[in-house]
Amino acid sequence: MRRDSPVSTDRTHLLLVLLLVAGAALACGARAPATNPGPAVPPFPETIAHPSARLGLWVPCEGSQRVLEDPARVPVLIEMARTLGATDLFVQVYRGGRAWYDASLADAAPYHAMAARGGDPLRALAITAHAAGLRVHAWVNVLSLGTHRDGPLLATLGPSAVQTDRRGRSLLDYPDLQVPKDEQRFARLGTPAVWLDPGAPGVATQVAGVFAELAARYPELDGLHLDYVRYPDVIPFTPGARFDVGIDFGYGEAPRARFRAETGLDAPFRDDSRNAEAFDDWRRARVTEVVHEIGAAARAARPGLELSAAVWAFPERSYLSLHQDWIRWLDEEILSFAVPMVYTRDARLFTLLTRANAGAAGPRAGQARVIGAHPIHQSVPGQPW
Repeated sequence: MRRDSPVSTDRTHLLLVLLLVAGAALACGARAPATNPGPAVPPFPETIAHPSARLGLWVPCEGSQRVLEDPARVPVLIEMARTLGATDLFVQVYRGGRAWYDASLADAAPYHAMAARGGDPLRALAITAHAAGLRVHAWVNVLSLGTHRDGPLLATLGPSAVQTDRRGRSLLDYPDLQVPKDEQRFARLGTPAVWLDPGAPGVATQVAGVFAELAARYPELDGLHLDYVRYPDVIPFTPGARFDVGIDFGYGEAPRARFRAETGLDAPFRDDSRNAEAFDDWRRARVTEVVHEIGAAARAARPGLELSAAVWAFPERSYLSLHQDWIRWLDEEILSFAVPMVYTRDARLFTLLTRANAGAAGPRAGQARVIGAHPIHQSVPGQPW
């Protein structure tokens, strides 16, 4: 039986979901612990131990453990989820503009390769998971196209929809999608990729259409989980357009023209920082617009669908540098819940960030909204944690 979406009767109740990376644990299976297990997994903070907590597993579509591409791994995943007491599976089905599901608005080559061997793996996984009492959320990378410079979305939107830095350089012109080597001593992209600019005309509508199709074609899904719904992350972070140092994005001709048309103001560009705060607010609004349009379109296709997002674990940094105002998304109930990505092996930092994120979200009436996220650590060669 499928688990119903929990609704709290305590107005101050905070529902926490702990997300673990499934790949490493799948690779381990039921083997005995390694002799040298590596750094200890941080203990769960007391807030995780609430009896109504939800425990989720991220299930990547690529990497060493490709559950959708190998049906034999599904029973292992389900058994691991049940052993851990999991309630939710976040199954990655859209990455790099490619679809591991039946799609006409995305590059469905991965799906067709799987379907050629028979059946629809996502649908089959959802049915099996529901029989085990697990919810299934489709995990999608929204604005990152990975290393893919072609595909249906970019063909429709054109190169002007790709992120451009403050100096006027498109990511398509970056060598290997990374900051040029002579600048890497001072700055680097945290996630090198072809990133769509949410401020470019048509981006929000197009990506919403992609995920509305997913929701419509898979009524078995319990939720849609948004990832990479933000501006690119750069190390070190630049806290907004008022600082004309470092590298930051959103300065393509089309987004700047749209900003001027909508506000009557000129956007900052190169060494000119005029109207910086207004431009930052506008960029945040454009990311929010993407989330809102996806939610509206997906829920129209599949009423009752939960909408969640993987978000930066530092709310101020997320707000200032990535233009991801996820606290607003919770306040305005655009999201059902958020998943702050608390990636650390430092037990103290994990506890502090989990508490801070819970406090930032604040009490919600009726239904809890916030999740703490934590990567599982296993001593497995080739695994990131």
